[in-house]
Amino acid sequence: MVTQIQPQTQPEVIYPDSDGQPVANNTIQFRWIVEIKQNIDWLFASDPNVFVAGDLFWYPIEGRNKIVNAPDVMVVLGRPKGDRLSYLQWKEGGIPPQVVFEILSPSNTQVEMDKKLLFYDRYGVEEYYIYDPDSNSLQGWLRGEDGLDVIPQMEDWVSPRLKIRFVPSPEGLQLYRPDGEHFLSYSEISQRLEQERQRAEQEHQRAEQAEQVRRNAIPQLLQMGLSIEQVAQALSLSVEEVQRMS
Repeated sequence: MVTQIQPQTQPEVIYPDSDGQPVANNTIQFRWIVEIKQNIDWLFASDPNVFVAGDLFWYPIEGRNKIVNAPDVMVVLGRPKGDRLSYLQWKEGGIPPQVVFEILSPSNTQVEMDKKLLFYDRYGVEEYYIYDPDSNSLQGWLRGEDGLDVIPQMEDWVSPRLKIRFVPSPEGLQLYRPDGEHFLSYSEISQRLEQERQRAEQEHQRAEQAEQVRRNAIPQLLQMGLSIEQVAQALSLSVEEVQRMS
């Protein structure tokens, strides 16, 4: 009797989507993460194939769930928008995040940041930016022939991939969209939307008032002996509109 040996099934690899740690250690760090993420989302809102995420686990190698990092903000050009529990690169066409941002907090150590740089260098990040709000310092790396190289001058630096401009200043880092518009906070975006809503409402009211003035003028002009055709011409209306309003 021949006994067939059944092949052993490989245990399923679990890729955790959380390490139980907070997204940010303080309100300043969180505000910067949200502002950068939201503004890049806004910048690429009309492009369905730009994925932007904040504090999302990125697994670059299938079957290696210990090789993982969670950039504060990462941008993947060429991948569709949508929710993900984590970024499994082998399920994303093998495309790594091209641009990564890290916002420092006082708890970040140099050893930790050195490991992050090594990770991003090894697994294909093209642009890597670190901003420290506490010291108001900005660093950047750009991929060259031999990996990520330090960007020697960050003043007015323009991201090759995102086309956003970095402007360090004594008051803090300023980021600008390709159209020259500076990155806005959530509060500023809300205020701008409210102003636009108010302007639209005022324009609607003015249009209604102008329409009412024309309606009121029609019977007066007709009483003065003008024909319907003459009234229509005087008020820039069609004959049908004058007939309907009179």
